[in-house]
Amino acid sequence: MDRTVLSPQETRLDIINSGGPDPFLAGRARVSALVKNTAGQKPVIDVERALWFTRSMRETEGRPLPLRWALALYNVAKNMTVRLAEGQLLLGRVGPPGRHCILYPELDGDFLDLAVGTLPDRPNSPADISPEDARLVIDEIAPYWRGRTYHEALSLALPEDVRRLTYADPAGLVSRFVVNETSSFRSSIQWVHDYECVLKLGFRGLSEIAAARLAGLDPLDPVQQTERRPFYEAVLTAAEAVRLWAGRHADLAAETASRESDPVRRAELLEMAAIARKVPWEPAGTFREAVQSQWFTQLFSRLEQKTGTIISNGRMDQYLYPYYARDKELGLADEDGALELLECVWAGLSEFVDLYVSPAGGAFNEGYAHWEAVTVGGQKSDGSDATNELSHLFLRSKREFPLHYPDLAARVHSRSPASFLRDVAETIKDGSGFPKLINDEEVVPLLVGKGATFAEALDYAVSGCTEARMPNRDTFTSGGSYINFAAALEMALRDGRMVKYGDARLGEATGDPRGFKTYDDLWEAYQKQHVCLLRAAFVQQAVVNKLRARHFAQPMGSLLHDLALKHGRDLHQEHIPEGLDFGYVEFIGYATVADSLAALKKKVFEEGVLGMAEVMEALDHNFSGYEKVRAILGSAPCYGNNDPYADSIAKKLDRVSVEFSAKYAGSLGVNLDIRYVPFTSHVPFGRAVSATPNGRGAWLPLSDGASASQGADKKGPAAVLLSNFNSKNMDLSARAARMINIKLTPGCLEGDEGTEKLVSFIRAFVDLKLWHVQFNVINQQTLLAAQKNPDKYRDLIVRIAGYSAYFTDLSADLQNDLIARSSHGSV
Repeated sequence: MDRTVLSPQETRLDIINSGGPDPFLAGRARVSALVKNTAGQKPVIDVERALWFTRSMRETEGRPLPLRWALALYNVAKNMTVRLAEGQLLLGRVGPPGRHCILYPELDGDFLDLAVGTLPDRPNSPADISPEDARLVIDEIAPYWRGRTYHEALSLALPEDVRRLTYADPAGLVSRFVVNETSSFRSSIQWVHDYECVLKLGFRGLSEIAAARLAGLDPLDPVQQTERRPFYEAVLTAAEAVRLWAGRHADLAAETASRESDPVRRAELLEMAAIARKVPWEPAGTFREAVQSQWFTQLFSRLEQKTGTIISNGRMDQYLYPYYARDKELGLADEDGALELLECVWAGLSEFVDLYVSPAGGAFNEGYAHWEAVTVGGQKSDGSDATNELSHLFLRSKREFPLHYPDLAARVHSRSPASFLRDVAETIKDGSGFPKLINDEEVVPLLVGKGATFAEALDYAVSGCTEARMPNRDTFTSGGSYINFAAALEMALRDGRMVKYGDARLGEATGDPRGFKTYDDLWEAYQKQHVCLLRAAFVQQAVVNKLRARHFAQPMGSLLHDLALKHGRDLHQEHIPEGLDFGYVEFIGYATVADSLAALKKKVFEEGVLGMAEVMEALDHNFSGYEKVRAILGSAPCYGNNDPYADSIAKKLDRVSVEFSAKYAGSLGVNLDIRYVPFTSHVPFGRAVSATPNGRGAWLPLSDGASASQGADKKGPAAVLLSNFNSKNMDLSARAARMINIKLTPGCLEGDEGTEKLVSFIRAFVDLKLWHVQFNVINQQTLLAAQKNPDKYRDLIVRIAGYSAYFTDLSADLQNDLIARSSHGSV
């Protein structure tokens, strides 16, 4: 295999494949043992959360929803089996040893009994379940929820014209992959808690605030007594549930210590028990207490609800740093000890798998996707640089830890220290896809322009895939729509129809394209289809926003939010006073559409070398026998090459979308911004779209995020950045994340010179004020070898769409999509 220069990840895999020792194992006995608990395992479904949650909800019907939710959480905390991982320094887990996942029947209980039979063998992200647990789902859990789930209510509530673009079956179980709703996959979109308030106040301190507000309610006010009183009772109950759950773990650690023969491990267990008896109920006093308190909080959040992309970890290098610095000054902590404790967190994260029971949700999130984003770097609320020792320690851990946990995000800005950017670059060069970069120079002004103060915006945390959250100002939790704009293109070329769906007219009647005389005729037809899908998405969102408050609550999450606690309103209510509501609409197939329109404009309407009849015939035959037509279309300018011809079309596409949002999002009372963040949805969306005029074959993946079409970026990675800059409508603000994927060869980043080149590239990204960029640093031959011999490359980590995953866990379509991306040999 010709691989002149290898990434550190490739070098490690070569050593292991040749029979040598894993470099990670040296000097890390504890964490190495924990990592082995998850390596290569198919996750196992644990039904206890679903069972105890369901039993409580059955008993509390008729009571206010936030209080019912809190009582259900208390029932889970009281009855769910508590377990202790051998060798762990942290207490807390939500399932059995090894990789595990839990169920949320409030989301998908209407088809959960059917799903448990298919989950073990489905092609994307399978999970095992024992016969006994499957029987509990079928006999007790699913029957209660049938007729009560949000998914069923949404399917019934959508207007028929919108429903036809959303679902392809009467029950709403099969996605059309045209205007895809995502709100039934999870009870909340990505989210970040204010972990700092738990560390500083503990749940006891937060409970005291809630109790004081409860006591201050007017006993004669009917609204306060029927709405705010149940809320405060709910958050107090949720706090007690967390306290009970932590205490049960403390009891288990103490009981285990009494039977432990190893004095070193016995001492560890007793210390763990003592810490769990203190936090998270009381404020943390040491670094270890702070880490344990945060770990309990994020884990219990997973019991509370299914958060899209898993609950994020926030700015860990900021809120943990005071405890680390204090302990280090007192001689109670050092870098290696802190690293071991953090890697215990990463090992714990790796055991929990975010299971999507919905087939569409699973298709959107291949390879056991996870985004428990840990944010490092950025700026403080006063605008000064926030980098500290922990920022660098997190980056070191990411280079050395062999799993794709945690999802690490680095905030960068125009004054980011050179030492931090070099450390970031060295971590990217490792080749596992970390960290993803989020640009303060784009994010902060947009947040301020939409109502945040500078202090709030400067303190944002990366959340989920590419999003930014202000933990005490953000209040919107509803999932948005994913729109397949390549489907709009196909409808424009087929009079509102799509090949996959036969004679059914899904879009507008725009006529036979063979009759289009000018490019303006084609653009007018496309724009009608584009707006048709946008309208459907906004109507869908209006229904979603009103329905969710009747089905979901998060009393613990609301306790950790200043505005929810102040106003006595659960975060899942439609609007919280003083809050900022940031929703989104996802643009899928951006470069596919831009390149297709550019090809038709140039080759049909300007140069006249092809006719529309000839193009349509080639598309109908998926270019088979029409290779010359495909080559001519493929010679047109493409987005991603800093070409004004293609980039201007991409900018016009963006403008139509952003202007629509600017005009109509206000009627929904939210910011519904345009994003380009597909996760892995560009693969299943592509399976719904026939051949397109940019030369893409039928049913193949669409372009990815705001990146170029697969293999179309010929002018290097800088040109990809410039095309993104050129196509962004800077005068409009109804826009959010653009995800850019860049694939580089290790050779172009070799040595100190390569590091400095990458640092310069990052600074260019910052100067261009682009939102997000992420990298794969890998040889093409390694990907091909892994596809051919997957058993030798089980540990190969690649960057997908805002997250990293094992290459061999991906579908063949997604593997091929990654291979087809341009591999740049220079920066």
